[in-house]
Amino acid sequence: MKSIPPWHLKALRMTDRLPEDYPRLLAEVRERVRSAQLEALRAVNAAYGAAVAERLAADLRAEFPGISGFSRRNVFYMREFYLCYRDEEKVQPQVAQIGWSHNRGCND
Repeated sequence: MKSIPPWHLKALRMTDRLPEDYPRLLAEVRERVRSAQLEALRAVNAAYGAAVAERLAADLRAEFPGISGFSRRNVFYMREFYLCYRDEEKVQPQVAQIGWSHNRGCND
C-alpha cells in the first residue's frame, strides 16, 4: 500500500479550516483545468492533427471505397466522440441505436 506524503497529511488536517464556499472554488478550478485541457487539445489538433486526419481520411477512403463518411472533418468528429465517451460503459449500446449524424450532434 502506498504511503501518504507528509504534505498531503498536513492538507487533510487543514480541512477543518476550509471556507464554506470551498466546494464552489473546487468546482471552478476543476472547470478551468478541463477548459484548458480542451483548448490545448484543439491547438494540437489544429497544428499536428490536421495533417494526420487528412492522411487517415484519405487512407480510409482508399481502403473502403464503397463506404462514405471518411472525410477529414468526420475523422475529427470520430476522435472527439471517442475522447468524450471512451469511459462510459453504456454509451456503445446507445450509440448503436441512433445514426451517426445524431451521434455527431451530441458532441456539439
